[in-house]
Amino acid sequence: MNNQGMPKRDAAPQKMPPMHRPGGPGPGGPMGARVHKEKPKNLRKTLGRLLRYIGKSKLLVIALIAIMAVVTLTDLAGPALQGAAINTITVGEDGRLSVDFSAMTGYLSAMGVLFLISAVLGFLQGLLAAKLSQNTVYMMRNDLFKKISHLPIKYTDTHRHGDIMSRMTNDVENVSNAVAQSIASLISSVLTLIGAFTMMVYYSWVMALIACLTIPLTITISANLAKFMRKYFVQRQKLIGALNGEVEEMVTSYKTVVAYGKEQKAIDEFTATSAELKKSSILARVWGSIMGPCMNFLGNLQYVLIAAFGGFFILNPNPLVPNLRLGNVHSMLQYSKKFTRPVNEIANQYASILTALAGAERIFDIMDSADEIDEGTDEVRISEIDGNIRFEGIHFAYEQDEPVLGGLDLWIKKGQKLAIVGATGSGKTTIVNLLTRFYEIDAGLITIDGKNITEIPKETLRKSIAIVLQDTVLFSDTIRANIKYGRLDATDEEMRAAAKFARADEFIERLPDGYDTVLSEAGSNLSQGQRQLLSIARAVLADPKILILDEATSSVDTRTEMDIQQAMVALMQNRTSLIIAHRLSTIRDADKIVVIKDGRVAEAGNHEELLAAGGEYAKLYQNQFAGIAT
Repeated sequence: MNNQGMPKRDAAPQKMPPMHRPGGPGPGGPMGARVHKEKPKNLRKTLGRLLRYIGKSKLLVIALIAIMAVVTLTDLAGPALQGAAINTITVGEDGRLSVDFSAMTGYLSAMGVLFLISAVLGFLQGLLAAKLSQNTVYMMRNDLFKKISHLPIKYTDTHRHGDIMSRMTNDVENVSNAVAQSIASLISSVLTLIGAFTMMVYYSWVMALIACLTIPLTITISANLAKFMRKYFVQRQKLIGALNGEVEEMVTSYKTVVAYGKEQKAIDEFTATSAELKKSSILARVWGSIMGPCMNFLGNLQYVLIAAFGGFFILNPNPLVPNLRLGNVHSMLQYSKKFTRPVNEIANQYASILTALAGAERIFDIMDSADEIDEGTDEVRISEIDGNIRFEGIHFAYEQDEPVLGGLDLWIKKGQKLAIVGATGSGKTTIVNLLTRFYEIDAGLITIDGKNITEIPKETLRKSIAIVLQDTVLFSDTIRANIKYGRLDATDEEMRAAAKFARADEFIERLPDGYDTVLSEAGSNLSQGQRQLLSIARAVLADPKILILDEATSSVDTRTEMDIQQAMVALMQNRTSLIIAHRLSTIRDADKIVVIKDGRVAEAGNHEELLAAGGEYAKLYQNQFAGIAT
């Protein structure tokens, strides 16, 4: 495919399908509309898909779990050693304290060794968690970019570009932060919960049951808070995407905004979205912060219950709780803290986890979009394409019930220079969109050399077509790289020959770095005419069978237009050429001119024939030149 950019849609502005409204341009000018709240999607499904991405780094996950298991064991051994150390202190019958310093020293030394091991393993755990996080987002980011590269043109037409970029940057980064910070905590939490409960049962199953009294309350509060909170985090991520979209549109449309004096309007619209984001972020943060204090309260309640019942059973021995000593109660208290700590940690990280899951939902939303259809299986070679094009009974609408083409019939012979004219919105550029299969026809048949274009692989179809647009698309790279974009394997000699053929070599060689001159964004350090000549050079290098010129000279001065016209005349030699033009003076020498009206061919012929017929073309011609004379 010759990626000089997508032909602009020439029909009247289309209404966006309801499902796409939040992501597309909204009413009120270039800054767009507000984003509406949506119901949260399937949390379990999103989490499952995210875990599958994490699971692709199996060795890292296994190593992290192994290290976390050892860290958890050393952590769980601490309270037991503390309790044993306390139990070395005894009270004799005479009321005097007795300490077994040898045993206490042994317990304290063991605790020191365990703490050292835990510190070293904690450092390794942090490294592995960071690597696992980056591996996960690396795969997600690559899959997302690959998916975007295969989306149909309609998707990018109906979704704000800033929002798509936000999913690639902000949302992926949120997932990265959550995985790095939370994955180790989640693994540790599960192991600690199991280990702490096991140790409490070991000391006293009755006390373990008492510790579990707060669990139903914990589950009820956390589940209800989570359900209530999540909508604010989803809303916040959508608003961040909308804000990025407004910034992107403001930057790309800055000249238009300034020219019409709409700076304040842009500021007001940005401020409105920013205010919604502020409100949503505050609500998300407030409700996200409630979880931690609630869990801390329940943890402290559990601590009080164990301390109270432990003291009661020490003072009042019970057959169900035999031989309960002070050191054992101390250990139980420590294990109760460890039992509630994982819940508190998850609660405190719940805000970042929800943000990551909301971002992951938006990422998977793009990944779940349908790829561009390519059912072509005919192994036709580009060299075998002659360029005979036929449109038969073409019906097409960008939006249902708003037809653009209605029964279009058109035939372009090999090597013929065909010009397409008509009023704005008549469907001229739509013909190009359908020929290149940027959009699929609703009914009818388009053939090249008698082959249905749906049978030709899109890569072959698009490589056989080159497009030169009015709004030239150049990349922030060297002039050499921009010309070679037409054919990446071209030699420097072929590239220079293409530039000379397009009459671009003269201005290129006058530049300080020549072909190695690095262009600024969109080639803004060149004039419009120079950018157009580079676009033509790119098309020359691509050596297409079919050439499409879409208003290629409408925005340059007369002298530059003459240079471009001469370059295009040479380029069109022996190629099937489609020329879309408003300036009728540029198509007088076309082999055939067709006038599109109401989605059909109203009339066809050469310049003299159409003028003599006195039909639509004659009206367009007279109106245009009457305007010039006036």
